[in-house]
Amino acid sequence: MSFTFSFIQLFFSLLYLTLPLLLTFLSVIILLGQWVGRIEQWSVFNALYWSFITALTIGYGDIKPTHNSTKSLSLLIGLLGIIFTGIIVAIAIATATQAFQQHLAIINA
Repeated sequence: MSFTFSFIQLFFSLLYLTLPLLLTFLSVIILLGQWVGRIEQWSVFNALYWSFITALTIGYGDIKPTHNSTKSLSLLIGLLGIIFTGIIVAIAIATATQAFQQHLAIINA
């Protein structure tokens, strides 16, 4: 149980440290999604929904861009989403590694 608490504490502290970077990525994804939505004449909510579905690389296909310029922007949104997800995964791996090392040090002491 101490491993779990260590992991959670470390995870949220690292998440807090990277929060400006993550919020920047989220802001750019939202802004690009709204830009695409304006060009494609989607509602604000549909543009927001589409941008996050694209950024998380889910891609249901229920809403899709039809203009070449918006298709290009969707590639950028997807790339930013992959980087965003990679940062979260890197934080989780670093946290698990450090929590595991702390847990082993307690056991071996």
